[in-house]
Amino acid sequence: MLETGLAASVAQLGQATERSTRKQDTLDKSIRFWNPGKTRFWQSVGIDLVIGKREGYCLYDMDGKRLIDMHLNGGTYNLGHRNPELVQTLIDSLQEYDIGNHHFPSIARAELAEQLAALAPEGIDHAIYASGGGEAIDIALKSARYATGRRKIVSLEKCYHGHTGLAVATGDPRFSELFLSNGAAGEFVKIPFNDLDAMARALAGDDVAAVIIETIPATYGFPLPEPGYLQGVRELCARHGAMYVADEVQTGLGRTGELWCVDTYGVTPDILVTAKGLGGGLYPIGAVLVNDAAAGWMEQDGFGHISTFGGSELGCRVASKVLEISTRPAVVENVRAMSAYFAAKLAILHEESDGFLAEVRQQGLVMGLRFAHPQGAVFVSNALYAHGVWAIFSGLDPSVLQFKPGMLIDQGLADEVLEALRLSLRQARAVAGI
Repeated sequence: MLETGLAASVAQLGQATERSTRKQDTLDKSIRFWNPGKTRFWQSVGIDLVIGKREGYCLYDMDGKRLIDMHLNGGTYNLGHRNPELVQTLIDSLQEYDIGNHHFPSIARAELAEQLAALAPEGIDHAIYASGGGEAIDIALKSARYATGRRKIVSLEKCYHGHTGLAVATGDPRFSELFLSNGAAGEFVKIPFNDLDAMARALAGDDVAAVIIETIPATYGFPLPEPGYLQGVRELCARHGAMYVADEVQTGLGRTGELWCVDTYGVTPDILVTAKGLGGGLYPIGAVLVNDAAAGWMEQDGFGHISTFGGSELGCRVASKVLEISTRPAVVENVRAMSAYFAAKLAILHEESDGFLAEVRQQGLVMGLRFAHPQGAVFVSNALYAHGVWAIFSGLDPSVLQFKPGMLIDQGLADEVLEALRLSLRQARAVAGI
């Protein structure tokens, strides 16, 4: 028996060594052939992750380390990694479908478009497909330009809407200036969040095609709209003939207890963009939901925008199932119940932190934790990683941790996360010297 146990230990050691070698080989190849800057960055902040197995709300590093995923890749995994219902939907769809041909009508595309129209805010009843969020934002802005005959786009400072052509120009200079994508002078205007006076000045010339707002700006650390702000923006857009574009790529699809975050604030946009979680983490797809005015170009020239992989039939089938799951009463109730549970527990941690956890920003399961140190979220993210939780700090404000539970999370897993956070706050506070 001793020999058997020794043999098993030797075998396990050999497997661990093999995994470690494969992981290092992957890291080396990533630096050599993929993205050296991004790979080295994560290593520099102590996140030496190469994802292997994944299931539910858990990731496993290639070396076997288990991580509860509180990043969800921006909401891509709202319903978990490899959700069994979504996996089965994709498998079943592969028996009949491939990506299809974007030029022709399709059962899968037509049925998903009808489903989206039924679930969209009032007055929106057309769906235009994209292969992802950035492309969808581009379509939204092009549609607004067509509808208004204007070029100017107003967005928010420290915002993020993707990395494609028009999308990157609306975002933070960190991303647009790298590729000389700022647009012509005055074409893309950026103003502060929650400042209605600045919005009124930006729209005063009646020359703006669209105002684009991520309902709760994710990459900026989820600052919440002040009471009346989004309604005020909606009114200003209507008064000055600009289209209101709601970017719901991260905040939509049920994360706030309503299907769309704008519904939480009682705002009806002209255009709504959804992606990330729409594909369930299994097949990339985005959609732009538009009113009649923004859809007008498709009557004039249906070939005005072409996307070979936008609205792939496999993606449409997965997206349809995502919508069905996300709107189930039991799922909506779980989102609301777990939102309240996290709110109560985070309030306790906020009190216990003696000011280090400076602010809890929360709307449903959309959460940002702001710390009283400019790099506080980096410290907390690193400590959480050591305690088996992956949560990312905000790219444009590293004092804020993006804290995003999945929509199907249960109390047991939530308690694991909250205990890891309690321990991490203590450790990160010591690092911050607060």
